[in-house]
Amino acid sequence: MGLIEITTASPEATMALAERLGRAAQAGDVFALRGQLGAGKTVFAKGILAGLGGDPRHVTSPTFVLMMRHEARLPLFHFDAYRLARQSDMLDIGAEEAYYGAGVSVIEWADRVAESLPAERLEVSIEVGSENERKVTLTPRGPSAHALMERAGF
Repeated sequence: MGLIEITTASPEATMALAERLGRAAQAGDVFALRGQLGAGKTVFAKGILAGLGGDPRHVTSPTFVLMMRHEARLPLFHFDAYRLARQSDMLDIGAEEAYYGAGVSVIEWADRVAESLPAERLEVSIEVGSENERKVTLTPRGPSAHALMERAGF
């Protein structure tokens, strides 16, 4: 299975797409989010938490807090790499423990720390179309990401 492109027409539709993936997520799944400022990365993170059974209202852009933990069926580790200066900074804040632990990881601005990401991940690229329209590209990297996509029905 290769990449899948989906166009959503509203923030709610983008969140619903992410919620579908969150329901299928298992411990160790990693979502690497890319997109320009305001593309909807945080909306996507909210959807993943909702799919895990958590309260999406607790997810905010963690720009000034590099990692936030949210409780749900599995813990969600929400990283924001926007302000990181080096690849190693992700590892310094405990990313490896999150990647390979009992939770699910979401990394906003993942392209800024690509070398520190695990090989097994679902890459999510969000591009702005019209005011509310988004083109979401899901690219599974490795067997666990392919399995996640299958569990989610893609």
